Amino acid sequence: MPLHLALLLLLGPPAMPETRSPRPGDDVVTAVKKLYEENRWNEVIALAADSPQAPAELDYYRGMALARLQRWKEARQAFAAGQSKRPLDERFPQELAGVAFKERKFSEAESHLRRALRLDPKDAYATDFLATLYALDSNLEAALREWNRIGKPSIGEIRFNPQPLVNPVLLDRAFAFSPASVLRLDEYRTTRSQLALLDIFPRFQFELVPRPVQNEGKSQTFDVVFRSTERNGWGLNRTKGLISLLRGTPYQTVYPEFYNLRHKAVNLTSLVRWDAQKRRLSASLAAPLGGNPQRRYEFHLDGRNEIWDLSQTFHSPGLPLDNLSVGTVRAGADIQEIISGRFTWRSAVDLTYRKFRNRDVAGLPAGPFFSNGVGIEYQAGLNYKLLDLPERRLTAETNVSGQLGRLFVRSAGPFAKLEGSLGIHWFPQPRGDDYEMTCQFRAAKTIGPVPFDELFILGLERDNDLWLGAHIGTRHGRKGSAPLGRDYLLSNWELDKRLYDGGLLELKLGPFLDDGEIYDNSGTFGSHQWLWDSGGRLKIRILGSVAVTVSYGKDVRTGRNAFYCLVGR
Repeated sequence: MPLHLALLLLLGPPAMPETRSPRPGDDVVTAVKKLYEENRWNEVIALAADSPQAPAELDYYRGMALARLQRWKEARQAFAAGQSKRPLDERFPQELAGVAFKERKFSEAESHLRRALRLDPKDAYATDFLATLYALDSNLEAALREWNRIGKPSIGEIRFNPQPLVNPVLLDRAFAFSPASVLRLDEYRTTRSQLALLDIFPRFQFELVPRPVQNEGKSQTFDVVFRSTERNGWGLNRTKGLISLLRGTPYQTVYPEFYNLRHKAVNLTSLVRWDAQKRRLSASLAAPLGGNPQRRYEFHLDGRNEIWDLSQTFHSPGLPLDNLSVGTVRAGADIQEIISGRFTWRSAVDLTYRKFRNRDVAGLPAGPFFSNGVGIEYQAGLNYKLLDLPERRLTAETNVSGQLGRLFVRSAGPFAKLEGSLGIHWFPQPRGDDYEMTCQFRAAKTIGPVPFDELFILGLERDNDLWLGAHIGTRHGRKGSAPLGRDYLLSNWELDKRLYDGGLLELKLGPFLDDGEIYDNSGTFGSHQWLWDSGGRLKIRILGSVAVTVSYGKDVRTGRNAFYCLVGR
C-alpha cells in the first residue's frame, strides 16, 4: 500500500463509534460519561478507577480517556479488563484494535477486529477498519473481501505505471472491472487470471491510491494503479533477453523467445537442444483467441531424438537395456479458457509419431511399450480453486486432466490416462513473502497399452515435473535412471526462506520432503517400494528473469546423495 495512505491513517486514530448510553441509575457511570463528553480525560481516569468490581462501562471510558492521552499500554489493560467482564460487547475488541493500530501491531489489531465482527458482522466501522489494515499489509484480496461487504471501495480511475505497450483495446478487455464503480473481489481475481493468461507480464501488482476528498461528507474513492514489467520482443531489455536466451547453455540448450509480437500478446517460444543424448527442437505460437484475453490458443511442435539407459529401471529378462534410441514428433493445438478467477479449463489434440530405432537389436517386443507408428491423442483438463482465505494468505486448488490416445498399429490399442492434483500454498506472515510454503499431492492412473514415451517418471529431469529430490532422471547424460511406470502417487512439500533481495539478485533457501511410488501392473517398470527423499534447495533469481535452482537430496532408504541444478524462468 502506498506510504501516503499509511500516513493518512496514522495521523489520527480511526473514527470512534458513538458511545452507548450507560445503564440508568448508575450515578458513577453517568458522571464519568459527562466528564468524558467534556474532554476532561484525567478526571475520567481518576473517577473510573481500575477495580475488579467496577462495571465494564467504567473500564470502557477509562480506556477511552487513556487512549486520548496516548497512554496506550494502560488503555489496552482497561479495555482488556472490560472485555473480560462483558465478552459479548463488540466495543472492547474494536478499541483494543485501535490501540494495537497506534502501536503499529497490525496483526494484533486484525485479530481484535475479527473478534468484533464475529460479535456484530454488520458493523461497518470494524469492517472498514479491518479492510484498511489488510490494505496496509498489501493484502488487497483480503481488503476487498471486507470492503465489499459494505459496498466499498469506489474506484475513480485506472492508471498504469508504466504504460504497457500491448494493444490498449486488448488490455482494456483483460480488466474485468471498470472506473467509476465498486471494485469487486471476483472481478479483481478474474482480471489477475486474464492478465496472467496473456503471458506477457512476468510480474504485476495492483495498488489502491486514495483520491482527495472534495466534500467532507463524501466517501473515500481510490484510483487503481497497475504496476507491471512487460515482455516485448526477445526480452525486457537486451541484457535480460540475452540472459534468457542463453540460460540453458550449460546443458547445451538455448531458448529463442519473442513476446508480444505486434503488441497483440502473440508469443513465439522455442527450445533448441544439441545434447547428443537428448536432442530436442520445439516451438509454440500462442495468442488470445479472437482478441479475447479470456481465451488463448496455442499451436505447438516438438521433436526429440534421445538415447535412453534403462539398465536400472527396465525389469525384464535379457541384456541390460542401456542404449535405446527413441525418436518422437508431436504436433498439435490447444485452447484454454478462464471461466472465472477460480475456474479454468483447457482442451488439446496432438498427432504423434514415434520410432524405436534399435528395438530389434535390443531384442524388444513391439508392444505394448515399444510400438513404432503414428498416433492421436486428446487431452482435457480443468483447474479449480477449492479454498481461498486471503486473510490467512492460504489457498488450495485442484487440477484434474484426462487423456485419450491410440496408436494406429496392430500391436497397440487405445489407452487412457487420468491425473489429479491438490496444491496448497501458504504465506505464514501477514505481509511479504519472507517465508513461503507449498505442498502438492498428485496421482495418476493409466488404462490400456500406453507407449513407452507416455510413461510417467518420478525424478529430477529437465523435461519432467514429477520431482523426487534424490532420484536423478539421467545417467551419464541419458534418460531412464529414475523410476518409470503407468500409475503413481506423489507428494511434495517445500518451505522457502528469503535470504536476500537486492533487485538484481534474489536468494531463497529451504528444506523439502518428497515421497511417492510409481507402479506398473506388467512388472516391467515401477519402483516396487515407497520412496522417501529429503534435502534442501537454494533458489537464485537473476535480474528478475532467470531462476536457478540448486538442489541437494538424500534418499532416506538407501542414503544416496544427489545434487542437481535446474535453470528456468
